[in-house]
Amino acid sequence: MSVNEGNELVGEIELAPAFHDCDPMNVVWHGNYFKYFEIARCALLKRYDYDYPQMLESGYLWPVVDARVKYVRPLLFGQALRVRSRIVEWENRLKIEYEILDAESGQVLTRAMTIQVAVDAASKEMLYQCPPVLWQRLGVPAP
Repeated sequence: MSVNEGNELVGEIELAPAFHDCDPMNVVWHGNYFKYFEIARCALLKRYDYDYPQMLESGYLWPVVDARVKYVRPLLFGQALRVRSRIVEWENRLKIEYEILDAESGQVLTRAMTIQVAVDAASKEMLYQCPPVLWQRLGVPAP
C-alpha cells in the first residue's frame, strides 16, 4: 500500500503488562511503554517488508534518536491493551506515531512518537535523507 495515498498500513498489536512491568501500585512503570512501542514498531515495519534484519541487509542502521510520550490515563497490571502504530513522516527521517488503547473500551491511554534516522552501516554516518530502499518499501516515489 502507498503511504502518500492515505492507504498507509497501520500496525496493531495486543499485549498485557506483566507484573514486573508495574510498580507496587500495579501501575505500569513509564519506562516499559518504550518496550511496547518497540514491539509495535517491529510489527509495523514487518508489514512494510522492511524489518530490522532487512534494514541492516540493505546497508542501514535506523537508531531511534527522539521519543516522546503523552500519558492520558494509567495503564494497570492485567489490563489488556492494544498498541497502534503508523508512519507519519519518511522524507528525511522515519517518524512513527503510537496510541496505547484499552483493549476492551478502546479508550486512549497514551500517545507517543519516535523518530529514527538512517545511518550508513559501513561509515556510521547519519544521512539527512531517507535512502531509496525505504521509499521503495513504502511505495512512494523518491524525491
